[in-house]
Amino acid sequence: MTPLVYAEAEALIAGHKTQGHDVIVLSAAGEEVVTPIAEMLEVDHSVGTRMSVVDGRYSGEIDFYCYGEAKATAAHRLAAERGYDLAHCHAYSDSSTDLPLLEAVGHAHAVNPDRPLRRTATERGWEIHTFDKPVSIRSRMTSPATVAVGLGIGIGVGVGVAGATAYGVSRLSRRRKQDD
Repeated sequence: MTPLVYAEAEALIAGHKTQGHDVIVLSAAGEEVVTPIAEMLEVDHSVGTRMSVVDGRYSGEIDFYCYGEAKATAAHRLAAERGYDLAHCHAYSDSSTDLPLLEAVGHAHAVNPDRPLRRTATERGWEIHTFDKPVSIRSRMTSPATVAVGLGIGIGVGVGVAGATAYGVSRLSRRRKQDD
C-alpha cells in the first residue's frame, strides 16, 4: 500500500509554494511516518510525535506528543525560530483537537471537519473545505529507493497530510518584516 493524499491538498501545497510560503506539516502521527511523507510531498519542514529512544531502542515513553495544545506550541516554536508572523500563517485541520493551532494563526481552515470543528468554523467564519479526491503519493515518487521508502511507511496509512495539518507561512511577510 502507498500513502494517500488528497488531490486538493496537493493543490493547496502547490499554491502556497507558488506564493512563496513555507509549508510545514504538524501531525500527531509519529515522526517516523510524518517525515518521509512530508518529504514526498516536498514540504519545507515537518513535526510529528517523537518517541523516546534509549540505547538505540524505543523506550515506550513519548518525548513529544504533537497533539492539541502541543501542536500550537510547536507552531509558536517554529515561528520564533524562523521569524514567522503567525498572524500571516494558514493552518488546515479536520479535527476540533487542533483548535489551539487554528486559533494561533491568522488564517484557519477546516478540512472535512468533525462536527465540533465544523460548528466552530461556521461560528468564526473560517473557510471550510471539502476534500474528496484521494490520490496515491506513488505518482510523486521518482526513484526506486523512494518507492521502497513509500511502500515501507505506507502500510496501513492513508494520509490527507496537508489538508489536515499543514500550514503555509509567507516568506514575503518575513522579508517585509526584516525590511521594516
